[in-house]
Amino acid sequence: MTSLVAVAHGSRDPRSAASIHSLLDVVRSLRPDLDVRGCFLDLCAPRLSDVLRGPAVVVPLLLGKAFHARVDVPAAVAESRVPAVVSDVLGPDPRLESAALRRLSEAGIDFGDRSLGVVLAGAGSSHGPANEAVARVARRWARESGWAGVEAAFASMASPDVPTAVERLRARGAKRIAVASWFLAPGLLPDKVASLAGVAVVAQPLGDDVEVAQLVLDRYDEALARQTLAA
Repeated sequence: MTSLVAVAHGSRDPRSAASIHSLLDVVRSLRPDLDVRGCFLDLCAPRLSDVLRGPAVVVPLLLGKAFHARVDVPAAVAESRVPAVVSDVLGPDPRLESAALRRLSEAGIDFGDRSLGVVLAGAGSSHGPANEAVARVARRWARESGWAGVEAAFASMASPDVPTAVERLRARGAKRIAVASWFLAPGLLPDKVASLAGVAVVAQPLGDDVEVAQLVLDRYDEALARQTLAA
């Protein structure tokens, strides 16, 4: 059987790896017959080269097509010289939005509150289209949520930052602020977002959400089907 090798960015924060492993436990529960392995590009073990040992679909646990997805993952797979194919990244997909909204709900945030402004906070990238993908989600939420407004913001490498987004929302009349997480796992950047948000309600990263786990499996299935058709 072709293995599913899920590769995340990696972090020195042990909460990050623990969150990724919890997500993959959900993936295994949905597909118990599938060999599912987890690894990281950097900063913690195991690395991709440690687990990529035979035919596999490598699923990047990345929300957008920034540098790691476009360069690092394909390069690492090519260097391994293992018969493996790389799937699409997780985003964009409506299930990521559903997971982010569930995390907001868990933090006590409901639709239709006209006094509330929401910041959708992501990592940020030098690759403009990756940032625009987050901004599109924020614009869609702004149209559909009934909140005072929704602003995308980024922890690094892109604008606006979280304080600027908060200022914009307050200028539109928001009395309270909540921060939705466009991060898969905890770590340095989500902590930075929380610290910059001040007294705002801050939702947890997407983590081991069951729809995210199903999305991982769908990316695996799609890549495997393309490989089969090309054979």
